[in-house]
Amino acid sequence: MRKSKLILAAALLPLAACSTMGEGADIGIYQLVRVKPTNVGNGSVTVLPPRPWNKQRRFFFFDSLRWVEDWTLNGPYLDGLTFVTALPSGEYLVRQRKSDERQVPKFRSDMTAPELAAMLETAYRVRGGAVQFNTLNLQPRQFLGYPGFQFDFEHLDGDELWRKGRAVGAVVDGRLYLMLFDATRSHYYGNALPDFEAMANNARIRHS
Repeated sequence: MRKSKLILAAALLPLAACSTMGEGADIGIYQLVRVKPTNVGNGSVTVLPPRPWNKQRRFFFFDSLRWVEDWTLNGPYLDGLTFVTALPSGEYLVRQRKSDERQVPKFRSDMTAPELAAMLETAYRVRGGAVQFNTLNLQPRQFLGYPGFQFDFEHLDGDELWRKGRAVGAVVDGRLYLMLFDATRSHYYGNALPDFEAMANNARIRHS
């Protein structure tokens, strides 16, 4: 969503980059996520991280939405992982005022994969400050045991740094479940992509 970033500092939104934080820190606005099954977002999804991550306290542009949770390894300026769990139809992925000239569309349960990808692109452009956004591919992918999609992309932000990302999601019972990974294209994307893939593959919906 940095990222003021996002990175979604930070859609990711501009905040100060925490490049010296390091992996597995437990300081300030970060809470250490250990290598064990962990409930994310509103608690409806469980993932198993392959190494310690840092949970951010509503740092990105998704702040204060109870369906959303943000993690990072090295600080949101360098890498970030966002979980969207059970977002209801008719709700927005980001907080915005009705008076805002540019709007991110609300999620609808009947959205197609291309429409969901377009919604995410709009979030990066409107809230993340992306000056250039390139879609690399959009393809079907199983997620949480349901038919879903995978969306790869790269974007150039106002800080003149290229970032690359991957989103994996599915609409289940009319609600959006999404994992979104975003990192600087050099080094940090490749460093954390295996973690993202591991968690995307082991993520499970918690049934009451």
